[in-house]
Amino acid sequence: MKNRLNRGLVLALVAIAAAAFAGCKSQPFFASMVKSDKKDSSHPATKLGLPEPNVTFDGLDGKKIDLASLKGQVVLVNFWATWCEPCNVEIPWMIQFQQKYSSKGFTLVGVAMDEEGKSVVDPFVQKTQFDVEGQPRTMNYPIVLGNDQIADKFGGLIGMPTTIVISRDGTIVKRIIGLVDREALEKQIQELL
Repeated sequence: MKNRLNRGLVLALVAIAAAAFAGCKSQPFFASMVKSDKKDSSHPATKLGLPEPNVTFDGLDGKKIDLASLKGQVVLVNFWATWCEPCNVEIPWMIQFQQKYSSKGFTLVGVAMDEEGKSVVDPFVQKTQFDVEGQPRTMNYPIVLGNDQIADKFGGLIGMPTTIVISRDGTIVKRIIGLVDREALEKQIQELL
């Protein structure tokens, strides 16, 4: 009986540890494990149903990308970092979404939150290949450089990845903190298109 209890305790601890590393943390331990629409309701950008924030991103190529210029498309704003393991798990899915839906009025904007900025992000984007349906692919969507001020316009980050879903009319319809549910997100993209 005691041996069964010890095994149960060990399994429970292993499950908790695995869950803890399921998301990359920018804040407290359990905050990164949240995978929902939870938000800080004191910040307007976190409230679903409100307009997207007024933000202009700096692209890796030096060009500016104004979020408002993407109105008319379904947009995913995906906050990620090169060192974030769950972010790297999502990237092949994001490549697939961009490949599959861009001709239907969809775009994804990858907001790289690496503190080192372009010196780390650019080589990663140019050289890192991901397995997308058995084929090696590099990131095929716009990658921009993020910082705390940009993240704050979206309600701040409590973990990465964080994905914001914006409808064609520029309305924030979903905020996902942590690893996305691929099938559920694809279904939502299809519904919004």
